[in-house]
Amino acid sequence: MDITYVSGHRNPDTDSIVSAMAYAALCNMLGENGYEPVRLGPVNDETAALLRRFGFEAPRLLSTVRTQVRDIDFDRPPTLGTSVPVSHAWEMLQENRPYNALPVVKEDGTLFGMVTAGSIAESDMRSIQTPVVHDAPIFNVLSALEGHILNREDDVFDFISGEVVIALPLAGDPLRGAKEGAVVICGQQEEVVEEALARRASCVVLCQSSLAEKYRGLASDTCIIATPYDAWRAARLLYQAVPVERIAKQDGIVCFHLDDYLDDVTEAVLQSRYRSYPVLDADSKVVGTLGRYHLIQPKRKRLVLVDHNEVGQSVPGLEQAEIVGIIDHHRLADVQTGYPVFMRNEPVGSTNTIVATMFQEHGLMPGEKLAGLMAGAIISDTIMFKSPTTTPRDKRIAERLARIAGIDLEELGRSVFSASLTDKPAGVLLRTDFKEFHLADHRLGIGQITTLDSADMLKRENEFLEEMEKMRASKGYDLVLLMLTDVLREGTELLFAGDQDIVRQAFSMNRLEGSHVFLKGIVSRKKQVVPALALLWG
Repeated sequence: MDITYVSGHRNPDTDSIVSAMAYAALCNMLGENGYEPVRLGPVNDETAALLRRFGFEAPRLLSTVRTQVRDIDFDRPPTLGTSVPVSHAWEMLQENRPYNALPVVKEDGTLFGMVTAGSIAESDMRSIQTPVVHDAPIFNVLSALEGHILNREDDVFDFISGEVVIALPLAGDPLRGAKEGAVVICGQQEEVVEEALARRASCVVLCQSSLAEKYRGLASDTCIIATPYDAWRAARLLYQAVPVERIAKQDGIVCFHLDDYLDDVTEAVLQSRYRSYPVLDADSKVVGTLGRYHLIQPKRKRLVLVDHNEVGQSVPGLEQAEIVGIIDHHRLADVQTGYPVFMRNEPVGSTNTIVATMFQEHGLMPGEKLAGLMAGAIISDTIMFKSPTTTPRDKRIAERLARIAGIDLEELGRSVFSASLTDKPAGVLLRTDFKEFHLADHRLGIGQITTLDSADMLKRENEFLEEMEKMRASKGYDLVLLMLTDVLREGTELLFAGDQDIVRQAFSMNRLEGSHVFLKGIVSRKKQVVPALALLWG
């Protein structure tokens, strides 16, 4: 089943995390299975507390949506054990003609080598030039020849080795040149068998011969085998009774893992000349093979964006993903698709308000725990309905969700904003809810911390400013802002690193002292701070 990831923005806030979880739950409830919520960064304290309260785990972290080997429909040919005879490998290649190579694996499933029709043919041709078998396992030999041993049961044979001699019924010595330890193949030729035994042949193969009854139960150091095949075919099958590990290619094999990125794989394939490449899992076990044709039109990861539609805020590798939907309440930004996609963008205070509305439109109701989680996310993003982005629908939806969950909205709001922040490093707090914006030719970074006591946070002003200056220098921002949004005071202590005049002009102030200012009624980053700077910068 194909997975469709539902992702909020980087440095995710509560609305981003919960809207991804809620929309994935809605799609799965409607039978559109395979929707999975993911996150692009660590969960902040506020979100973690809310998830714990309602019994949810945070979505798993997704670091990129670059196309990986696991995303393509690579081949899954049968694998061969190292000890199977070459004849069986040939049969498997003929039965699976679309595959030009088969992986040979060890007992633990890890790669030993690769076998191809070409390597089998090469081995067969060598046997004509050098007609010798070396340590062919007796079980392989009996299987290949469909034969059985005639010796007495006490005679034990494990391997067959020696120069192969086909004793033709010709004038003179049919075993001319045969040395001790040879493998003799003959038919209805009793004198040949006796001579082979006298010369201490390692094996005698009786082909389509009634002599089998004469030698049944014979005690001898020579292994005597009866086969229904003629001498020519028995000889060919004997060479193919050796284990496939003897002819499998081991050196210079180029392998790929499921997590390898396809652009890296393509580069490696272009630098080699193989037709088939083994694919390994995290334990280095063989799971398939891929060829060049798999790289032509790879299947991309499916992705739904929630609570954002800006490339700079989205998952790395977005250009390689298939965006199938966007649900957001922010301004339209720079995400582009090459085809029409489902998009829902509404001027409300929270993405969860939109998702809850979609539940209603489909005649569905989220469960108690999910409803409580969504209500908390709406409270968080609307700052207890004090944000200028708040609409009557936000409050109405939140109240409905609270009734489903059986909770009090005011008590929930107090718990949402009471998470302790004082014990975290300033750099961590700055980056917890940080977004980057591009306005004209300017780069802007804005972090936001929502609290019930901004005065307590201001005690760490110097720490914050130091981290903000470092960020401005390293990232090349024209301006870095940190909003310490106070729910009770209904305003924001704004810290800034950069040109003081920009802040003064953007917010129509006569003069500024220091590197922070309290902005009464300013609580929204997207609807109050960013538009003010956009107006200034054009």
